Amino acid sequence: MERNTKSRFFHLQVIAYKGYMKVLKVAAKIIPMPKPTLFTGAGSSLELCDAMAQMGMKRVLIVTDTVLVKLGLLDAIQTSLSDNHVEYVIYDGVLPDPTYAQVESGLALYKRHNCDAILAVGGGSPIDAAKVIAARVNNRREIKKLTGLFRVWKAPAPLFAIPTTAGTGSEVTIAAVVSDPVTHKKTPLIDPKLVPMMASLDASLMTGLPAHVTSATGMDALTHAVEAFISMNASPDTDAYAIAATRLIMQNLSKVVLDGSDLKARHNMAMASYYAGLAFTKASLGYVHAISHNLGAKYGTPHGLANAIVLPYVLNYSKAEILPRLAELSRACGFGADGDTDEALAQGFIEHIQGMLKEYGIASQLDSLKLEDVPELAKAALSEAHFNYPVPKYMNQDQCESLIKQMLVA
Repeated sequence: MERNTKSRFFHLQVIAYKGYMKVLKVAAKIIPMPKPTLFTGAGSSLELCDAMAQMGMKRVLIVTDTVLVKLGLLDAIQTSLSDNHVEYVIYDGVLPDPTYAQVESGLALYKRHNCDAILAVGGGSPIDAAKVIAARVNNRREIKKLTGLFRVWKAPAPLFAIPTTAGTGSEVTIAAVVSDPVTHKKTPLIDPKLVPMMASLDASLMTGLPAHVTSATGMDALTHAVEAFISMNASPDTDAYAIAATRLIMQNLSKVVLDGSDLKARHNMAMASYYAGLAFTKASLGYVHAISHNLGAKYGTPHGLANAIVLPYVLNYSKAEILPRLAELSRACGFGADGDTDEALAQGFIEHIQGMLKEYGIASQLDSLKLEDVPELAKAALSEAHFNYPVPKYMNQDQCESLIKQMLVA
């Protein structure tokens, strides 16, 4: 009797969630989603610097991390800014999963030096931190009050982005994620105003990425594309970007993991990450991100790595509902043979992803995951997913716990 009552209640909840997601789909169609002016190709980061000067920027806060500074990846960018008579100050205090405190430190530096623009250089963490710093410049409310949907009321400071990884697509998305210092949970700011004015996809800045970072960030981009494609809020335009991203990743990720100096493959991966960002900005994400966000919050698991581990489990869970969609992705990537059924193509697509993980040395289980944490992780993941993501097949607490337990090390 109790089980039947729970089942009926969950069924009613799912109806409500689906209704809310339809509202979000309409909003995504109505609300303009800006795209940054894009510079591409080797050396395009310097073209972006030229453009910043032409737009009248005089003092720029560069938001990055210490590793990139030590590697000298900013040297040419700094020289270009100086040659264009643009002063700059570097904030390199951003760490993986940036916190409110890091944002406030960057904001203080921006104000102290009377900056008039922000240039983000790095992976998703520096770009996300830069987005929130830019939002805070003109929105004098604490970060917590800016989190959620459409709460960045005033236009941020002028923001420019140079990604140095091909994964997050943050240079084109309307979201930024920072961690609450009290709860340690990741809190998203979601607003079209957060999209940078301009961005550069300069593959020459990515050739030195280690193989393990390359594979994890590439799997992050793949997750964005796949979750956008199987989303209930997908549309013809998001499908086109998701298919292009998936195809490019399948064709190029193994190349750059094997040979990081392959400039053409690096460029293709940068474009794939950008396309995937365009896809999920409108179509949204799903359970993979909901679970991986909470693994990151609980254990500090790198986001791309968590996505890579979780993705096959969620696809297997949802497979019956998404067979035609996975089969379409499989065909687009050239998998399978003529005459293969949707079932065979979908299963082949999932198995190909599992093969990629083995190739890149990514385990299918998570060492840090503890059995006693599973209920809390599942509850948090469902709370995130059901109020944010138009998933193709809903899961309840028991089902989510069962899925996460598959990632326990035996």
